[in-house]
Amino acid sequence: MGFIHDVKRVIAKLPTKRQSLFFSATMPPEIQRLSATILTNPRKVEVAPPATTAEKIAQCIYYVNRADKKQLLMHVLSDSTIERALVFTRTKHGANKVVKDLLKDSITAEAIHGNKSQNARQLALKNFKNKTTRVLVATDIAARGIDVDDLTHVINYEIPNVPETYVHRIGRTGRAGASGIAISFCEAEEVAYVKDIQKLTGVMIPEGEDRGRAPLPDFDTTKALPVAPASRQNNQRSTQRGPRGNGGNGASGGNGGNKTKKKNWRPFFKSNK
Repeated sequence: MGFIHDVKRVIAKLPTKRQSLFFSATMPPEIQRLSATILTNPRKVEVAPPATTAEKIAQCIYYVNRADKKQLLMHVLSDSTIERALVFTRTKHGANKVVKDLLKDSITAEAIHGNKSQNARQLALKNFKNKTTRVLVATDIAARGIDVDDLTHVINYEIPNVPETYVHRIGRTGRAGASGIAISFCEAEEVAYVKDIQKLTGVMIPEGEDRGRAPLPDFDTTKALPVAPASRQNNQRSTQRGPRGNGGNGASGGNGGNKTKKKNWRPFFKSNK
């Protein structure tokens, strides 16, 4: 959250020989490098493995064209029972664009990312917690450590390219034993990221369902679906593989290592515009 320079200034004033305890909600590479400059031969204690996802978080995914993500987000948020939603993007520009689109649709939203001042980030988070702002759009760096009580929905507008980041993102909901819902939007170029996430967590993310354009899609969290189709650029044909296992049959009807069956595939959600 922008405190790295303050931390370094404090450490510079401390004795070289000292006892240090370092705490972090997550341990991405940047934090690991920081800890290496502070600690000497430390003992590491982890509360839970980094690949663990809370059982009470219902996950689903939509396969969607990039151009239709905006419309799909509005579609999901049209459910008035979603009082607050935390939306993740990969870039600062993407976060600002999503906020702009939401405001045009009369949905209160604010962005929180590295280009925002500390005061601006704190104000945006405060407004989100007290429900003045319905949607908080965040990048991964700015979202570190966000803890909002009773946050029911996390939406991955863009799939993270680091599998552990997905676990961290959806962990913003379903906290302290509560239940939560994590919805992901996946375009063709992001299918590989989804495969990496499923490999890390050992959980197949079920597809969301759009039944008669209902405000919030119904989905079965116990339904194990094949690995997402790897679409070509025109999004019309793809290769679909089943889950890998010890000789388990995939979507092609053969063993995991056999040739896969090609089939027509269109994005699961497509805007009517």
